[in-house]
Amino acid sequence: MGTAEIRSTISNDAVFMGVRATIGVIFIVHGMGKFEPGFANFLPNLGLPPEMQIPIALAEVVPGILMIIGVLSRFSGALLAIIMIGATFHVKGAASFAGDGGVEFDIILLAGSLLIMVAGPGRIALVQVTKRIPRILH
Repeated sequence: MGTAEIRSTISNDAVFMGVRATIGVIFIVHGMGKFEPGFANFLPNLGLPPEMQIPIALAEVVPGILMIIGVLSRFSGALLAIIMIGATFHVKGAASFAGDGGVEFDIILLAGSLLIMVAGPGRIALVQVTKRIPRILH
């Protein structure tokens, strides 16, 4: 019986880098939009105080940056996965999969974040430059 494993090749590492960069850029762009005053006005509709604007925005921007450079990628993936679960169920109510108000985009971001959380950043990451950085920071 065979076993499933991810072989360590440069193409796999390039794919992980691409997934990290894509997810990171999307979260940075979405997080930067949350710094706008209109987002603070929208938060009470979700049952959240307007004071949560900055923490919510930073919770997307900072892990997005860390994901791109490949530091704390697993932690960033976990945090972004939690954000996407909240977006799927609390914000959108998981009303429909596709179309207006659909969650398909949220689900793919959740899947990508979980992939990086489980598999790690790959070898093309800032954390790989030095072996002195503890494994937990990968």
